[in-house]
Amino acid sequence: MSLNRVTLIGNLGRDPEVRYTTGGTPVANLSVATTERIKEGSEWKDHTEWHKVVVWGGQAEMAGEMLRKGSRVYIEGPLRASDWTDKDGIKHYKTEVKAARLIPLGQAQRVESREEPEGPEELSDDDIPF
Repeated sequence: MSLNRVTLIGNLGRDPEVRYTTGGTPVANLSVATTERIKEGSEWKDHTEWHKVVVWGGQAEMAGEMLRKGSRVYIEGPLRASDWTDKDGIKHYKTEVKAARLIPLGQAQRVESREEPEGPEELSDDDIPF
């Protein structure tokens, strides 16, 4: 048995980028920062990691309406890695969290997917919003 589940609590580094596939499915890209304090010698330093998060469907629209740069969020979902070759033959790699659950912290509302987090089953190059 195995488990692929990421849990993040962090802050948005920019406003959500909400786009729509050619089929009309909303998708939002989030940039989430998490910071931990690490002791280096006798000093404590902050170490910030940036995480790419993709949100599909109704929760993507809600994220675009409710969240802004600096918003604190709870994110939960599987980690996905992908690669592709662009038109110039350059290979690109991407790792992101596919948010199955998104909870704005400090707000009473909860944005949670009732759909599978993977999005549409078949995507063409025109469907990918980034």
